[in-house]
Amino acid sequence: MYTIAALYHFTRFDDPSALRDPLFDLAETQGVTGSLLLAKEGINGTIAGSRAGIDAVLAHIRALPGCADLHWKEATAKDQPFGKMKVRLKREIVTMGVPDVDPRARVGHYVEPEDWNDLIRQDDVVVIDTRNDYEVAIGTFEGAIDPHTASFREFPAWWQANKDRFHNKRVAMFCTGGIRCEKSTNYLISQGVEDVFHLKGGILEYLENVPADDSSWDGECFVFDGRVSVGHGLVEGPHELCHACRRPILPEDRKRPEYEAGVSCHQCIDDYDDARRERFRERQRQIALAAKRGVRHLGR
Repeated sequence: MYTIAALYHFTRFDDPSALRDPLFDLAETQGVTGSLLLAKEGINGTIAGSRAGIDAVLAHIRALPGCADLHWKEATAKDQPFGKMKVRLKREIVTMGVPDVDPRARVGHYVEPEDWNDLIRQDDVVVIDTRNDYEVAIGTFEGAIDPHTASFREFPAWWQANKDRFHNKRVAMFCTGGIRCEKSTNYLISQGVEDVFHLKGGILEYLENVPADDSSWDGECFVFDGRVSVGHGLVEGPHELCHACRRPILPEDRKRPEYEAGVSCHQCIDDYDDARRERFRERQRQIALAAKRGVRHLGR
């Protein structure tokens, strides 16, 4: 079994570029794969590997400036969910595009997963899902508002266009693991909203700690690794990825006429021209050849 660790931490890195190579080299040496983002505001990502390899990388991250109290979420998978290791330098570890947002200054009130149901069922509370539209489509909390955003960068504009709907309401927000809510709650506070709450540890911690019989969650939770989706107890869900558009699909979606492995699905059939699809087909042929040789194609 592979150990999967999902993590983020807001701290000040004066020179993120100086941290990249040592972190990448250690992960490579330990056989750890996945993706980590470094920026001046901190670190974010998901990695997978052996227990010893993950422990070594986490120890290295915790030794970075301001990261001693790093927290992370763990799960397991029978197959390696990532083909290679990437450590990238970014302007933001989760892109919102609002320069003055700083979760280190102030965020909303954290709500423990066990207390979340009581909060969101109150009449004066509005619940907002801060994730992307394709994530919301496969699962969300009962009664939650879907902003229909294609990326987190669209959230501030959505709020400005809709904020009058939520006058005199308390606002509860949630996301997969908590990182987007660190920024979205700070942003709402900067806009004068005081009663802002967010789910501590995100959906993943809720699904891990709240029994299905007591749950307000409906559906599956999209995750950014080879499992694609998880349910209560973080059990791997039924979804897989369309490797053209990277959106989740169900096994029955493979039977639809729009589906061609690695090339298109019903969600992206109109998104790409013939030249782009031919490149997808060539990639799929290379994946098939790699499988015949018993190796994993890194573009998978």
